Amino acid sequence: MTEKDFIPSEYKYQIEEGEVTWKSPSNIALIKYWGKEANQIPANPSISFTLNACATTTTVTYKKQKEEGKEFSFDLFFEGNLKEDFKPKINTFLKRVEAYLPFLKKYHFIIKTSNSFPHSSGIASSASGLSALALGLMSLEKELNPEITEDYFTKKASFLARLGSGSAARSIEGDLVQWGAYNGIENSSNLYAIKYPYNVHSVFKKYHDTILLVDKGQKEVSSTVGHNLMHGHPFSKQRFAQAHDNLTKLKEVFETGNLKTFIEIVESEALTLHAMMMTSLPYFVLMKPNTLEIINKIWEFRKKTNTHVCFTLDAGANVHVLYPESEKEEIFQFIKDELVAFCQNGQYICDQIGFGAKKM
Repeated sequence: MTEKDFIPSEYKYQIEEGEVTWKSPSNIALIKYWGKEANQIPANPSISFTLNACATTTTVTYKKQKEEGKEFSFDLFFEGNLKEDFKPKINTFLKRVEAYLPFLKKYHFIIKTSNSFPHSSGIASSASGLSALALGLMSLEKELNPEITEDYFTKKASFLARLGSGSAARSIEGDLVQWGAYNGIENSSNLYAIKYPYNVHSVFKKYHDTILLVDKGQKEVSSTVGHNLMHGHPFSKQRFAQAHDNLTKLKEVFETGNLKTFIEIVESEALTLHAMMMTSLPYFVLMKPNTLEIINKIWEFRKKTNTHVCFTLDAGANVHVLYPESEKEEIFQFIKDELVAFCQNGQYICDQIGFGAKKM
């Protein structure tokens, strides 16, 4: 599909008003997307686990205006409070998607959104938030044109979400989602994410992710700034090639359930992401001392117990501790006994693989 496939013809119905609520999850990338071209096109393909507990619930109420406005008309509430400072980001998103949702200026929208996790703390709140909003807007388009198929609805929702936040493309479906054109995966696209289409071993079907909140504050550097640092980065070509190579290796890993290689790839990807930030200009160290303490503790415990606990990181200090269902009791006890002490105020989130967004 191309961008033109997402531009609608005239709608068959007139809808005066309505309301829809979507709950959309965050996701944690195993192969990291870092660096982008124009129009939110990824510089390399990525793959992620969809999460379950970490989610955004967004209600979109819409009412047709007497006349089409020159600007977008909306009020935004976050956690019950009117948030004027969030509006510029949503306005930018609406500008990007207007060509594909030509009804936007005909309505006044009230957007009420809330997270089940701390905002701007490195748990991809933009992924869950913008995917939930994209789904809400797609629900209105589905009312305007009931002939929209489920497959088209899903693809377009991912396409729209991507225009707000790249990683949001991966939050529409679950449990394992791939985004970015890649020769080794049929039907993969830079425009939207797809469910991973090949065999996946049962060990990956109930994977756990305990998120250790090392630093709940505002991210030190925004994802947009971080992605832009890849332009002209001295190691960017090698990094993009590495992502393709790791996706190739993961195909066999997912099929056979080889957790040793899975751990090597996932931890290497996390450390590479941070290495790219540390070697850019300007350069950033996003880990905190407690991040490193946790990583070393995980390595020690894994060596001592032969369990398959591992970590991954997003562009921040928090640590995602990944482990299979079969080892959850031993590993979760280790987390409580030895790792929670390194969290801010002892806070952590228990999560596991989820299966995508839900209409409420």
